[in-house]
Parts: sequence; structure tokens; C-alpha cells
Amino acid sequence: MHVHILADSGSDLPLSFFEHKNTSFIPLRVQLGNKDYEDLKEIEPIEVYHYMREGKVVKTSQASPETIRNRFLELAKQNKPSLYIAFSSELSGTYQTAMMIRQEVLEEYPDFPLEIIDSKCASLGYGLAVQFALKLSEQGQSLQEMSSSVKEYCQHMEHIFTVDQLDYLLRGGRISKTQAFIGGLLNIKPLLHVDKGRLIPLEKVRGKKKLYRRIIELMEERGDDFKEKTLAISHGDDLEAVEELKKMIEDHFQPKEVYVNIIGSAIGAHSGPGTLAVFFLNSSFHHELL
Repeated sequence: MHVHILADSGSDLPLSFFEHKNTSFIPLRVQLGNKDYEDLKEIEPIEVYHYMREGKVVKTSQASPETIRNRFLELAKQNKPSLYIAFSSELSGTYQTAMMIRQEVLEEYPDFPLEIIDSKCASLGYGLAVQFALKLSEQGQSLQEMSSSVKEYCQHMEHIFTVDQLDYLLRGGRISKTQAFIGGLLNIKPLLHVDKGRLIPLEKVRGKKKLYRRIIELMEERGDDFKEKTLAISHGDDLEAVEELKKMIEDHFQPKEVYVNIIGSAIGAHSGPGTLAVFFLNSSFHHELL
């Protein structure tokens, strides 16, 4: 029996990915005005970015405990081996909630084989890990083997990204006021990365061309064997920037594949329009399925 894969909308994978019979989607929640929406299921990212460009505040919250519980119970009744790869616990409370619900469900179904991983990843860095897990499931790996492999994969995932305005990250409590102030000086574009699941400012670069060149340099410093690997780019409704950066990456590295998708509402509400992020495995990770 293949292991069932669960992931939430912090993975920034399209809903079409979850049409696979061996996957389940758990939406985070987005609030516009006084109305709550389930990310991707009830609201599209484009709507959120439009709302933000008008200067309006978008709020987010973790996945509904009821949604998580119902999905766990459905799988428990089938006694189906399941692996939930969760959005970084440093950015959402969904992982902690899922762990509590797991204990509740196991009290009723003590033999239910369910593992939960804190990916410590975000956006398509997390999404690539979910895609990797599905490959492992299709190869027939056991739940324990998959859990170990996916944890290692996540530990080696690099996130390099830039935002158009640090104010959005500040508003959502993702960075400090000092970091936002420094980043906003002289129209300097910040580069950030993810360290142990947290967003960390890396350096500041002036000018878009220099910014893209620096991203390429960081990829060279941190990764290798790109011809054998799938990379990913996610964006806050800026396809023109994606195409420019994607071409530079393809010309420089000739990667196996560059997977592109828009940043979903739950993350985009904090990073804002114009965000651009690159994800790749660092040089210390090697696996025959890549």
C-alpha cells in the first residue's frame, strides 16, 4: 500500500497537483475584510495581490483544526499509511495543531500509521519536498523510509528570495522593525533566506540586475550538479521578473527543470506583490531519485 501524502497550502503547489489520488490538500486560511477564505479553494492569489496593491491589509491563520481532524480520521478509518509534510513551524502554527490532533486520532485509532514532518521550508521549497515524497511513495518506500528521506531533503533545501516591500513582512511579524527600516533605505532590494525554518535577512543589493546576478552567485556557492536537479521559482504576481530570472538560471546552469508557480495567498499575504524566490538543493544532498 502506497503511503498517502498530505500537504498544506504553504507548499504553493497548484490544486491540480492534489488531484493525484494519493495526496490530500489542507488549506491555510486568509482573511479579507471580515470574511475568511480557504487558500486556493475559495480564493485565488491574484485577488489577494490586487487587494494588497490597493493598500488594504490581508490577514492569515493556520489551517482549520476541524479540516485536519476530518482528513486524519478519514485516513485512519482506512488504516492507510500517511505522511503529512507541514509548512515550517516557525511561520505557522499548523504543524503544532496537527501534532495535537494526531494524538487525539491515535487514541481512537492506535494502529493508524501517521507521521508528521515539520518541513522547516516554505513556498516551493516546501512544494519540491512534497513532490519528492510523492516520487518516493510511487517507488514503494515504507512510511519510515519516506519520513527519513523527506526530512533529509528538507534540511538541504535552499531558499533565496527578495521582496518588493519589507513592510509586508514587518506587518505579519516575520521580521523586525529594524530589519524593515534598513531594507527600505535608498531603494535597496533585500535578499533573504530561510534558516531552520525562519526568515533571515541575508544582504542588501541595489538594482535589479545586480540582484539577479547575486542570486546566481549564491546558487553557485550553495549548490552543484544543477543539470541533474529540479529547481523552482515562485513569484508574487510578477511573471516578467520570473521569465528574466528563469532565463538567466537556465543559461548559466542548464538545470534538469525549472518549476514555476505563483506564491499562494497564505504566504503572499506576508511577502507581498513582487516577491521573487528561488529554491534548490544544496551541494551536500544526493539521492538516486532526483
